[in-house]
Amino acid sequence: MYLWIKAFHVIAVIAWMAGMLYLPRLFVYHSDAPKGSIQSETFKIMERRLLKAIINPAMIVVWVLGLYMIWDGGWYTSGWLHAKVLLVLILSGMHGVYVRRFKEFAADKNTRPAKYYRILNEVPTVLMIGIVILVIVKPF
Repeated sequence: MYLWIKAFHVIAVIAWMAGMLYLPRLFVYHSDAPKGSIQSETFKIMERRLLKAIINPAMIVVWVLGLYMIWDGGWYTSGWLHAKVLLVLILSGMHGVYVRRFKEFAADKNTRPAKYYRILNEVPTVLMIGIVILVIVKPF
């Protein structure tokens, strides 16, 4: 059963990361769209669907299955896992930042330029690299 749980965990990670990389890209384009325009309203729909239908459920599945694997596999004493969980907590915090930005766009209250979202878009990538290295290499 552990391998099935692990497979679905990885599938959820892929879905979560896809959304975490795409949502700020939508924010980049949305920040350049005039408020109230058809383009802006279209971005709002795209952002809401991405967040509600993919990113949020995927993050929940990642956490539930990941915590189960930690418990079932007895990984809770592993140093690499502590570092990985820290990075996943930071990624979850970024998820929270994205939710706040989504709400700002939904209310037409965004004040940040596209460059801010381009930089924000890189954070999940860096975290993902660290997480994958920790999981595969298990350096400590």
